Amino acid sequence: MRPAPPALSASGFGSAWFALCVAFALHIFDEATTGFLAVYNPTVTALRESWGWFPMPTLDFREWLLMLIVACGLLFCLTPIATRGMPGLRPLAWVYAALMFLNGLGHTLFSILGHTVSSVTFPRPAPGFYSAPFLFAASVWLMVRLRRTACVDFQLPSGV
Repeated sequence: MRPAPPALSASGFGSAWFALCVAFALHIFDEATTGFLAVYNPTVTALRESWGWFPMPTLDFREWLLMLIVACGLLFCLTPIATRGMPGLRPLAWVYAALMFLNGLGHTLFSILGHTVSSVTFPRPAPGFYSAPFLFAASVWLMVRLRRTACVDFQLPSGV
């Protein structure tokens, strides 16, 4: 009997990981083209005024975009490891899926509200809203794959 392809193996979560990387890349494009920083930076400034300890930085477009492209590229590079179901990647996969789920939730919530904090309003939908459904779907798929493969042994590539 022929084994399943690596992306569909019992221990792997590579397809779902890859889908979330694609959704994240789409989300970066969505935010970059809809003026995300025009909402993000004033929100951070307002939150710092309220809570001096607020840890998020204000960013300029170039550094923000470069940081996200590098992060997304690194995550794409981990796809082969996710495909093999490497146990050491599982905690990162859970964090990645949860953050992207919350990211999509935030864009959806702020679109409904029409503001982030009371002083930062914007026309609806919020920047980054159009890609939020893809973040939801891909992050839920990754969480489901992680749950389903939780007790499956790590698969070494053939020939090792």
